[in-house]
Amino acid sequence: MEADNRDRRRNSRNDKEPNDGLEDKVVTIKRVTKVVKGGRNMRFSTLVVVGDKEGHVGVGLGKATEIPEAIRKGREDAKKHMISVALDENGSIAHDFIGHFGGAQILLKRAPEGTGIIAGGPARIVCELSGIRNIRTKSLGSNNKQNVVLAAIDALQQITSPEEVARKRGKSVEEVRA
Repeated sequence: MEADNRDRRRNSRNDKEPNDGLEDKVVTIKRVTKVVKGGRNMRFSTLVVVGDKEGHVGVGLGKATEIPEAIRKGREDAKKHMISVALDENGSIAHDFIGHFGGAQILLKRAPEGTGIIAGGPARIVCELSGIRNIRTKSLGSNNKQNVVLAAIDALQQITSPEEVARKRGKSVEEVRA
């Protein structure tokens, strides 16, 4: 009887979790303090990255008095700010690019099949959840985790596929690649 109640509670909790095919990873959890007349107000700020590992990734911030609530808010914010990533046949990016955000810069370099993801912590999370399988990255400038994640998102958002470039120029894909 006790085990049935426990299973029922566990299943009802799992039913509340959204099953939308997105994975999420928490990059940072910070405790922030606001000093007011009555004392200090403690809150938590989380940076969450979500992705479907098929070319879509997003990043969001969540703030709340409890950590689970801050993570949930971060996940919701990240789902609102999803971007699409142009991947090539190797599971890499179409061309090299440098993304900027604040004092952080991140260099994304395409890589051949079998290279894997060569990236530091925050950039690795973004690359994994976006579905990139082969890439080399280098973090330049600031190593603030939030700025590095947002610089990686900036770079991935601005990368264009050869098909897009060919369509804009009115040429074939073979002419653009040559």
